[in-house]
Amino acid sequence: MSQQQHPLFMPLIFVGGLIFGVGLGFSHMARPEVVLNFLQFEDFGLLFVMGGAAVVTGIAFALMPRLRDRAPLTGNTYGRRLKPFDRNVLIGGTIFGVGWGLSGICPGAAYASLGVGNVTILWAIAGMFVGAYVQGYWRSHRADAETAATGAD
Repeated sequence: MSQQQHPLFMPLIFVGGLIFGVGLGFSHMARPEVVLNFLQFEDFGLLFVMGGAAVVTGIAFALMPRLRDRAPLTGNTYGRRLKPFDRNVLIGGTIFGVGWGLSGICPGAAYASLGVGNVTILWAIAGMFVGAYVQGYWRSHRADAETAATGAD
């Protein structure tokens, strides 16, 4: 479990999100038509944006555990948290992909899209919140049912 967080933890999270949003806006990835053009194989700019982010992330994930044994702001140890590839991952990824294809925007870019004046994206954001709520509701009721069935044995 984490120790007491560094006082700069939350402000740095905000700054990181701000940099992410500005980057999405600057690269035009906060515009659904650009994302849809990528998904229709007409514009490959998104591939370079995602590739650049993957390279930076990969370097950070490879180097940080070698430079420090704990995360600087949380004090947590570095470690891999692997999630098994199961039916839920496949179904969730499929639903996410369909939503991304229909709306032309992923969750992070949806918020950045508001910053560039796309207020119609509020429909997609509302859909994301409703979908997350429904999934959480379904999961908690399923867990309650499994607990009740196990307790009845």
